[in-house]
Amino acid sequence: MARKRFDDSNCSVARALNQVGDWWSLLIVLHGMYGTRRFVDFQKELGIAKNILCDRLTRLVEDGVLKKVDVGEHGSRFEYRLTDKGRDLFPIVIALRQWGDKWNPAPDEPPLDLRDRATGQPVRMVQVQSAEGNPLTVRDVFVSDSQVQGSKKDPA
Repeated sequence: MARKRFDDSNCSVARALNQVGDWWSLLIVLHGMYGTRRFVDFQKELGIAKNILCDRLTRLVEDGVLKKVDVGEHGSRFEYRLTDKGRDLFPIVIALRQWGDKWNPAPDEPPLDLRDRATGQPVRMVQVQSAEGNPLTVRDVFVSDSQVQGSKKDPA
């Protein structure tokens, strides 16, 4: 069965899933945030098959999440580095990590203790906030439909 694509979807979440929606892609991005750069290091750290890794790296480069850089050591040698688009996934990855720690924690290990490098303080939970900085839940928001006056679609 062919994988469904959402390129023409009106839903931005569906379109985003085209680029980072499979587990390997987001794990590659996560390891890129940890500083992994080389193909062999991604493969070793993730335990991913070479053909799948090659496919996901190619797709992430084509989608502008990663860039492939020739570092030119001893002939052609490439590294994969996050682009601005890739680095913008940081809050999503942190939110997903925090959600996983809450709802699907590792059975025998505590969650990673994320700290602010400058202050050493713990990282707060990622939250959706109002323009004034107040926390919002899914019940506090609606999708504004500019094509239909006064429409108040619930997001969930």
